[in-house]
Amino acid sequence: MKIKYIILMMSIFFLSGCGIQSLPKSKNAVEAGWAEVQNQYQRRADLVPNLVNTVKGYAKHERETLEAVVEARANATKVNLKVDQLSDANLKKFQDAQSALSSALSRLLLVVEKYPDLKANENFRDLQVQLEGTENRIAISRRRYIEAVQYYNNQITVPPSSWTNGFFYHYEKKPQFVADEPEKVKEAPKVEF
Repeated sequence: MKIKYIILMMSIFFLSGCGIQSLPKSKNAVEAGWAEVQNQYQRRADLVPNLVNTVKGYAKHERETLEAVVEARANATKVNLKVDQLSDANLKKFQDAQSALSSALSRLLLVVEKYPDLKANENFRDLQVQLEGTENRIAISRRRYIEAVQYYNNQITVPPSSWTNGFFYHYEKKPQFVADEPEKVKEAPKVEF
């Protein structure tokens, strides 16, 4: 009787420390992290039409830039991944679409420098502040997703929890965000004083 009790207690102790609970919890953290990433990108996409409309009133002859922003927003909102669709290739498509929108917004904000009245417009300033705040939120949510994926991937690949994954769950590694390729500079800029 004592031996059965000891074996039962050791089994409970062993199972509690080998990923039975921590694997699903870390998978849930990845899912929550991805949902937050998508939420912040959607917040940015929702700000774009208001920003474009505000700029449109002041910069009528910047039509090409405005159209590029609208098109980039449309493309970015088309690429919507659920957490179970995450793969390296799908995440790359998502990241490329979001990078294109970031680039278009950067060009738009450069164009705005030509219009002092627009820069002084209260609506534009408010939208610009919201956009900057959203970009910070995107960075934070991406970092949290990266941390959750790192922990999850460690859980499913490092013993003893990886053994539990092999026996019970069969979870696959999740992809990570990768840094965008920096633009290549053909010639170093010259600094003159």
